[in-house]
Amino acid sequence: MKIRKANVRHEDMLIEQVFVHENKKEEYTLIAIPSIEWSTIIAYEEEMNTCKARLRASLLERVNEEVAEELTNKINFWVREM
Repeated sequence: MKIRKANVRHEDMLIEQVFVHENKKEEYTLIAIPSIEWSTIIAYEEEMNTCKARLRASLLERVNEEVAEELTNKINFWVREM
């Protein structure tokens, strides 16, 4: 598991820790952001554009549009680099 630093401000909170766990055996990556009580699983075969749209929609339930977009881009980068 890797812990990434997002350093994204949402209202009065700084979203810092993003946990990234790659499960190579079952071919998926688990992403969790405890400070906003959010997590998701990204399958290896999921298309990048589909993944980004799904992440953004899910994050919008917890944060505003600007923060959702920034987190989506960072998560996408971290997952693709693994």
